[in-house]
Amino acid sequence: MKKLNLKNHTEVELTKLANDKREELRTLRFNVAGSKNRDVKQAQKLRKDIARALTALNKPTLRQAQGKK
Repeated sequence: MKKLNLKNHTEVELTKLANDKREELRTLRFNVAGSKNRDVKQAQKLRKDIARALTALNKPTLRQAQGKK
């Protein structure tokens, strides 16, 4: 997922996206324990996607905080 994809999403969509990615990561961790994992970097990609969604979600809050300083 690229950063450009997140600009047009609402807060509800970003929250849902982050929760879905967290669920995927949880499922992946259980599959790794059972040796069903093929893509070794998939967990890293999911964590980055979660971080991107949360950053896009908090961006308006960060702008307000910087404006108040």
